Amino acid sequence: MARPFLVRRTLARGVLRLTRWRTSGQVPQRGILVGAPHTSNWDWVLTMLLAWDSSVQIRLLVKHSFFKGPLGVLMRATGAVELDRKNPGATIRALLADAGSETFLLGIAAEGTRSRSDYWKSGFYRISRQTGIPVTLAFLDRPSRTVGWGPTFDLTGDVGSDMDRIRAFYADKTGFRPELTTEPRLREEDRTTP
Repeated sequence: MARPFLVRRTLARGVLRLTRWRTSGQVPQRGILVGAPHTSNWDWVLTMLLAWDSSVQIRLLVKHSFFKGPLGVLMRATGAVELDRKNPGATIRALLADAGSETFLLGIAAEGTRSRSDYWKSGFYRISRQTGIPVTLAFLDRPSRTVGWGPTFDLTGDVGSDMDRIRAFYADKTGFRPELTTEPRLREEDRTTP
C-alpha cells in the first residue's frame, strides 16, 4: 500500500474511533457512487473518512463555489472535482476519460443539494447507463453512526424498478438533518408517455 494511503487510512480510523462512527460494507473497484442522504456538509467529511479508511480515491463531484480560497486547496487535495452546474458535461467527459482505469469511483450526491427538494438529480443514472459502470449506493446513517458502502449493481434501464431498489435501500438511512432529506425519486418517474 502506498504511503499516502497508509497515512490517510490511519488518520481516518483514528478520527472514526474518536467520534464513535464505524464503517460498513465492501468498497467496489468501479462504480458511480450515489451518496445519500445528503443533508449536511458533514456528509463530505464522512465520505472522505470512508474512502481513506478503505484506501481508495473517490472523484467526488462538488459544486464550484466550494473551490474558492483555501477551501479549494483542501477540496482538490482530497480528490474533489469542481463541477460547474451550468456546464456539467465537460467535467463529466474529462472524468470518464479516466474510467478505463482498473479502479474508478465517481461520487455524486444525487440529491444535488443539502436542502429538501422534490427530486434527485438524474446524472448518476445517465452516466451509469451510458458507460456501463455500475451504481454503488454509499450511505451514512446518523442514528447508528455508520457510514458505508451499500450494494453495487447494474441499472436495468427500467427507471421505476431501479429507483424502487434504491428507495428500499435508503428507506432506513437517516442524515444529520432528516427534515432536509429528499426522497430518492427522479423526475423521469413522474413523466407519463402519451
